[in-house]
Amino acid sequence: MTAPFATSEALAAIAGIRHGFFGRAGGVSEGDYASLNCGPGSADEPDAVIENRARAMAALELPAEALYTARQVHGTNAIVLDARCAPRRLGDALATAVPGIALGILTADCAPVLFADPGARVVGAAHAGWRGALDGVLGAAVSAMEALGAERARIVAAVGPCIGQASYEVGSEFRDRFEADDEDNARWFTRPLPGERPRFDLESYVGARLAALGVARVTVAGADTCAEEELYFSYRRACLRGKAGYGRALSAIALME
Repeated sequence: MTAPFATSEALAAIAGIRHGFFGRAGGVSEGDYASLNCGPGSADEPDAVIENRARAMAALELPAEALYTARQVHGTNAIVLDARCAPRRLGDALATAVPGIALGILTADCAPVLFADPGARVVGAAHAGWRGALDGVLGAAVSAMEALGAERARIVAAVGPCIGQASYEVGSEFRDRFEADDEDNARWFTRPLPGERPRFDLESYVGARLAALGVARVTVAGADTCAEEELYFSYRRACLRGKAGYGRALSAIALME
């Protein structure tokens, strides 16, 4: 079975790269991890995760060993890769100018962001949950690309499937943290009725942060990973159901030779 994936029209128009936002279909995992769980940090069967990651790479017409994913910690550390066989490191942003390396981001409600500078032939990727996005992981990804010769005025950024605002209920202290950083951040939260809690628009916030960085173009997927159960894994959905296990979706981008 081929692992299906979505693409960004803006990235797809750039010659010499391959990319994909994978959902949960097309893999071999079972139960809470069904079926294309690509997260080695999950409690899924390791052999199933290895097979799923290989299937995703095959869908992009790349070898299994091309894929690099970091140990994500909701931080802002950016890893610049200059070799295919780099050791797995802690980080939530990736960049490379080396053809054949597939930069991979793993998510289950957080926003995956894929980047490309067609002029410099540099690609990047970022894992943007609320904490990383607030703390600057997107800027870290762009800066890492610039260190390789990219120019932000040429960079195309695509925000993949993440939790939608309708599903992202948060506490007032969460909203207060964002407003303390910038009072204009109030626009990313609903105004709750009495007895309700605010809801956060992660996708729009990430898109706005990217635009503020001065990149050339930003696209968003417009999905809701929590609500669209047949298509996506979701940490929040698992928590609401009292389940400890959940899969991780892969988003990947690679320069071609």
